[in-house]
Amino acid sequence: MLSQRKAELILLLTTLLAGAGWVFSKEAINGLPIFGFIGIRFVLASLLLLPLCYKALLKANPKDIVKGSGVGLILGCSILLWIHAISVSPTLGEGAFIMSLSMLIVPLIAWPLFKRRPPAIFWLSLPIAIFGLFLLSLSGGWQESSSQIWYAIASLLLAFHFNFNGKYSKRIPTLLLTCLQLFVIGILGLIASFLFETIPPTVDTSILIWLTLSIVLATSLRYVLQTIGQKHCLPSIASIIMILEPLWVVIMSVILYSEAMPINKIIGGSLILLSLLIFRVGGSFIAKRAELKI
Repeated sequence: MLSQRKAELILLLTTLLAGAGWVFSKEAINGLPIFGFIGIRFVLASLLLLPLCYKALLKANPKDIVKGSGVGLILGCSILLWIHAISVSPTLGEGAFIMSLSMLIVPLIAWPLFKRRPPAIFWLSLPIAIFGLFLLSLSGGWQESSSQIWYAIASLLLAFHFNFNGKYSKRIPTLLLTCLQLFVIGILGLIASFLFETIPPTVDTSILIWLTLSIVLATSLRYVLQTIGQKHCLPSIASIIMILEPLWVVIMSVILYSEAMPINKIIGGSLILLSLLIFRVGGSFIAKRAELKI
């Protein structure tokens, strides 16, 4: 049985891979159609996992397969909107911050869906994290764009996926659930590409390298680790850890794309780390007090 602490470390690694995935994706779509990239990336990622879970697939309940695929459908819609937003946005940082809002509202969605009330400390850390994300999103004032709308809708869908994924990860083997979801996402991407895109005549070798990194690291490994982490971690804690993803995206953007890092982004990032510290330390303190009373 994986401990809570190890599950949190796994989710931390997941955020690093997720952050790198933004860079891999932005580079790959420089030479590939966006939906086609998603289709190829996720179908091949699912095929990489299939040899590890085909026995579980043969033994699985058909209803569980349908439900697991349904969760993948939610994530697939979110990812198609996300990659479209990346393609029409000049920067990565703002989109990462908007997408991370989904992790903040995961416990709020879990409340009416699964009757799971967020712990009291969550309500203290939540406004701090939101204000931090707001500061991180500012760049000479908030500039409205179509990409923000797509990111926002994708973020909402991602929050629903996070909750349902946590639920079914307890009923369906981790690798099988991940494989099913990746395959569904890939099929959605290929269908969208067939309907709306044309295949480029040639693809540069460097683009294929970025595609490979997206498949192996940012997709197969990332989603396996996320599913494992969610399976052994409380949703409210997992959602706060996942807030770290935009911080990695900003750091990578600064290093690779020379994205500006003004004072508002520094303060915003610090507030997010503060919210994580408050939630983690405060939650542990409350849990220990509850154990002492028992």
